[in-house]
Amino acid sequence: MYFYIERETDRNLPFSVEETVELVCKAVLEEEACPYDVQIGVTLTDNEGIHVLNREYRGVDRETDVLSFPNVDFQASGVFDIDQEREADYFDPDTGELVLGDIVISVDKVYEQAANYGHSVKREFSFLLAHSMLHLCGYDHMEAAERAVMERKQEEILTGLGITRDSEIKLRDADEPGRG
Repeated sequence: MYFYIERETDRNLPFSVEETVELVCKAVLEEEACPYDVQIGVTLTDNEGIHVLNREYRGVDRETDVLSFPNVDFQASGVFDIDQEREADYFDPDTGELVLGDIVISVDKVYEQAANYGHSVKREFSFLLAHSMLHLCGYDHMEAAERAVMERKQEEILTGLGITRDSEIKLRDADEPGRG
């Protein structure tokens, strides 16, 4: 797995973003039995940056917590049967890796939602990352049945990693450097 992280905000997170991205993304890919080496882009931004993207790409004029930009058109969620006619669209010709897509996370929302839900910033970041990775693997949550599948998978993946709501000290204010 190859991932790149782009930072469009000066706001830092109190843990290794690189290690967490690798840990969560690998767990999702293993859960989904992805047979390919993949490329994933992760951009960390702020509320203003994600607002602009949400308006531009989804027509929604407000900030959000995470956006997913899948590169693969799955016939069925989590089924990595790539049509040979589309291989040129999905695979990096230099590395042979499946270009799964891009994830954009608002660090401002990570902090806000961690405080609102009463869990750690790492838990919130990991949840948003797992959620978005499932979108990159073809899952959606527009219907109740789809939502239930995604919620179950997210919880199983994070629980398997030991990143649960109760696994870390809930330091709402102390999570952010320079506070509490």
